[in-house]
Amino acid sequence: MSVLVVGSVALDSIDTPFGKAKRVLGGSATYFSVSASFFTKVNLVAVVGDDFPKKYISLLKKRRIDTAGLEIAEGKTFAWKGRYGYDFNNAETIYTHLNVFQNFAPKIPREYKKSDLVFLANIDPDLQLSVMKQVGKVQLIACDTMNYWLKNKRRAVLEVAKTVDIFLLNESEARQMSGEANLLKAGRSILRMGPSKVVVKKGEHGVLLFSRGYIFSAPAYILEEINDPTGAGDTFAGGFMGYLGRKKRIADADIRKAIIYGTVMASYTVEDFSLRRLVHLGPNDIEKRYKDYRRLTKY
Repeated sequence: MSVLVVGSVALDSIDTPFGKAKRVLGGSATYFSVSASFFTKVNLVAVVGDDFPKKYISLLKKRRIDTAGLEIAEGKTFAWKGRYGYDFNNAETIYTHLNVFQNFAPKIPREYKKSDLVFLANIDPDLQLSVMKQVGKVQLIACDTMNYWLKNKRRAVLEVAKTVDIFLLNESEARQMSGEANLLKAGRSILRMGPSKVVVKKGEHGVLLFSRGYIFSAPAYILEEINDPTGAGDTFAGGFMGYLGRKKRIADADIRKAIIYGTVMASYTVEDFSLRRLVHLGPNDIEKRYKDYRRLTKY
């Protein structure tokens, strides 16, 4: 099956205790697309400026990501600069320049409307709603969000939650959205808002999956070396949705296994800056780490 992703493609500058990177490939839709491309066909809808390096478009195409929906607008590409201390769970934003992304109005190409799965990356919830109106009926829709939208566009976020099948967010966002400090209560509360599944990403502490019939908990993969956590959540979502894209029919067991593949993909991203680690992976690398993960969690 194919996955449609709508989100940001950006140029990131990152500073961590273990190094720096300047104007490297980033953005929620980018991390998602590259991760998902290891499992299934990906259709990308985003916007970049005319300053966007052609080598990055070539990189996406090399990963067999369809870029017909990647608009090149006059102006500068969305740019973000952040700094991490030794606590990788919190990034200090130095600047955010939306540039051409500020006027992003997703237009879904006709051929993309046949996509089986849709992932709405972290963009304005009003844009997420507009995408859902454009694509019509699909097998599964999942979305992500962020604290900013929960604070400034809560009503639209709740409207999205009523419509999507799977809602992904991190633990601070889950607490903010639900008003519950306890994550179990938070997950159950968000389920009552509409989605059939809620995925709470806890960074180095793993993932919680909430369903109306069960709760599933998966630890993070243990790593000796972490250099840059940027994009880990989006990479997780790409592995998660990409694995589901392999299935003609999606059962609960597939959702749980997709959580593990998402965790595996995210574990590779944090080992280097930008997408440097991801783009050099092969299928054997992914399956080896998946098997290692199973051994780590077997009891």
